[in-house]
Amino acid sequence: MKAALFPNFQKKNALSCALEVCDMLYSCGIEVSISTDYIREFNGRKFVLFEDIEKAVGTSDIFIAIGGDGTILRCAKHLIGTDILLLGINTGTLGFMAGLEAYELDKLAGLKTGKYDISQRMTIDMTLNNADSGDVYTALNEISVRSGSFRICDFEVYSDGYLVGKYRADGVLFSTPSGSTAYALSAGGPVIEPDLECIEMNLICPHSLFARATMFSAYRRLTLVNRTAGDGSLVVSVDGELERSIGENESIEIVRGKNNLNFVNLIGNSFHESLCRKLCRPIK
Repeated sequence: MKAALFPNFQKKNALSCALEVCDMLYSCGIEVSISTDYIREFNGRKFVLFEDIEKAVGTSDIFIAIGGDGTILRCAKHLIGTDILLLGINTGTLGFMAGLEAYELDKLAGLKTGKYDISQRMTIDMTLNNADSGDVYTALNEISVRSGSFRICDFEVYSDGYLVGKYRADGVLFSTPSGSTAYALSAGGPVIEPDLECIEMNLICPHSLFARATMFSAYRRLTLVNRTAGDGSLVVSVDGELERSIGENESIEIVRGKNNLNFVNLIGNSFHESLCRKLCRPIK
């Protein structure tokens, strides 16, 4: 078995955690690789293979992301369309997508013995229908749409060609179950078990007394049409990073992603334990 590390050393304790992970994997008989960017930090570990991430994707069985949810999201982007396993180790603040906390590294031995479960996480694909492109982008958490000039937005949403509603709001989120504990939760949406398959639509600060989150089957084709008049371009963001614009009367289409991502679960009911531990009490 071969594991590739994907650390974010901007997170507190991430370096010490990554070094400990490296030693634990080696003691279990698991090969370890890491990007050539980190030769200085891992130079003392003679057993570590240094290789670019593109090569590691072609040769590794599992990627281990060490940091917060953002680190796990960035790592996941490299694994879309592969069968590689993904394990997140949290050294951030919340880390809902992480399978282990930094104090649970003894559980890594389960990777060698096969004592783990795999949670398949759905993605969503967005097609940008504007004058410049028809490109497709994949999100693990959410597609967000908002005004590019901090004005209120007007837009319509269709499901399989049928009008769902005409809305005025600061924006809208289309989320996967994995993304339900991210931006969507802060916007008032429900918590969804990550193994479910659905698409959540959640308006951001709607100009309405009756707006609620809406759940769609994962197999619906959702279309958002921008009806914001004048200089009313909307900014479309994919997992909080990539940004594209759509003008008045232009649209995006959102469907279930073609690819799942395989998250490793080493400690059983980690999602609900994490939920209670991290949301049922104040963050310190």
